[in-house]
Amino acid sequence: MKLFETELKVVNIGLESFRQGLSDSGVKSVQAQFKPPLSQEAGLFSKAAGHAAKIAKANKKALDRILAAKPALVGMGVALDVIPGMRKDLILHAGPPITWDRMCGPMRGGIMCALMYEGLAKDAKEAEKLAASGKIKYEPCHEHNAVGPMAGIISASMPVFVVKNEEHGNLSYATQNEGLGKVLRYGAFGPEVIERLKWMEKTLYPTLKAAIESLGRIDLKTMVAQALHMGDEVHNRNRAGTSLLYRALAPAVIKTCKDPETAAKSLEFINGNDHFFLNLSMALSKASLDAGRDVKDSSLVVVMARNGTDFGVQLSGTGGRWFTGPAEVPDALYFPGYTKADANPDIGDSAITETNGLGGFAIAAAPAIVQFVGGKAADALSYTLAMYEITVGESNIYKIPALDFRGTPTGIDVIKVAKSGIRPFIDTGVAHKNAGVGQVGAGVLSAPAEPFVKAFEYFAKRLK
Repeated sequence: MKLFETELKVVNIGLESFRQGLSDSGVKSVQAQFKPPLSQEAGLFSKAAGHAAKIAKANKKALDRILAAKPALVGMGVALDVIPGMRKDLILHAGPPITWDRMCGPMRGGIMCALMYEGLAKDAKEAEKLAASGKIKYEPCHEHNAVGPMAGIISASMPVFVVKNEEHGNLSYATQNEGLGKVLRYGAFGPEVIERLKWMEKTLYPTLKAAIESLGRIDLKTMVAQALHMGDEVHNRNRAGTSLLYRALAPAVIKTCKDPETAAKSLEFINGNDHFFLNLSMALSKASLDAGRDVKDSSLVVVMARNGTDFGVQLSGTGGRWFTGPAEVPDALYFPGYTKADANPDIGDSAITETNGLGGFAIAAAPAIVQFVGGKAADALSYTLAMYEITVGESNIYKIPALDFRGTPTGIDVIKVAKSGIRPFIDTGVAHKNAGVGQVGAGVLSAPAEPFVKAFEYFAKRLK
């Protein structure tokens, strides 16, 4: 009976516009950040809840392996020589499996560039014909312990970094980063693109290979932890990570490279490419997450990857099965002359960083990134805080200063994603939808719902 004698307290669930009438009347209210479940299979949530203890135990086991990982850069090699299953007629690409006829423009452009780089085609027309002929095979980087940014193209002659998880012994691989603009990973294939790739193969690769061998190893996990304290999230912002890598490599390059001019040009290339560390942040994340694979009854996500057409995820407890849905176009800041109409849907293996608790999950450490879409520093904090709602743990090494050095949200739980409606937050570059153009901007997006719905429903239906 005292209800109408006290101040009315209102919690609004649903559209925030419903609060307007309350505000106009001077009634105080709060907005609940509620989203409906992604899956409509209510019975499956009950079933998962019935197996909660078993799932939690499995997820802890998988996450403990991931957090215990010790990724280190231990060497370099040629893709054909070091990547498992690599062949001369095989090209690796980003994201889940896809055939030539379904590939987006930038992925096709990257493949055409690789065929010309390999000397298998003399021009773009010949490369496109060969790519569509059936003589060239295509498989995901992830199915060969590798990762690639944007189009993610790796061909036989390309030099790759070798990253070792020293805790569990597994290896991962990634190419050298070409820089920004018109580059292969964004689908460009002009003569200048191939010329740069050849310089990276013939000059940069042997220079860095000798330097890394002289050092023996470079601790990448500690390097990322430092970079987070310096304003990076090691996906869309790698300035600090690249600087730390440069500091580690420079003395060794000078000591091992016999030609001062070659040493200088190699170091200048790294110094002028803030994203050089990106490929390594991806490889170290891949090496860490692969250690959490194949844990029975685990609902942890171990891969998020995009091929520019499809967005795919893999779970620890479902083996190498892909769950896919259409990739979406990011919200972005576009280069002059370009708009969202020019953009290709989300592409690249670089969301492996978010899967590892970095990138968009650690964006509170790099608030400058939200300026891409007109956001504020507070938005960066909100994005990271939301990710704690869909993860099972926090990093024991990667910490965010703005959150009182709280560990980054780590270990995406597909059940939490499906039940909460909160989708993983990703920051990324944006490629032009047509082959040959290159990068047109950078931005952010939430992962599409469909792959997570499919993964959750498949996982839950098979619980016993």
